[in-house]
Amino acid sequence: MGHEVQDQASLEMARRVAAGLDDHPEWIDHARENLRRWRRRNADVPSLLACYAPWETILDRPVAEIVATLLRDDEHGRRLRQNSPFAGVLGPREVWEIKRRVREGAGR
Repeated sequence: MGHEVQDQASLEMARRVAAGLDDHPEWIDHARENLRRWRRRNADVPSLLACYAPWETILDRPVAEIVATLLRDDEHGRRLRQNSPFAGVLGPREVWEIKRRVREGAGR
């Protein structure tokens, strides 16, 4: 998948997460736990730690602001989604379906 297709797939997954956050506030706890685990695993990789820091601040904001951040369709939003701590809240089948649809749409 090229970068543009990956960005489109990431945005679509972010839309799904954003749409579900009100009904699944536990997803924010899941995201925080992902960040904690990733920080431990990558403690010796400063560039990755720098990617996680903005999310730690974002996750402390009200849900509406988290949603707005997830849905940003600009360079900053794309950069944040590259390390989205919401990994794992959507099921594998849903993720693969999103990627398949985006790839097919890009091939048209």
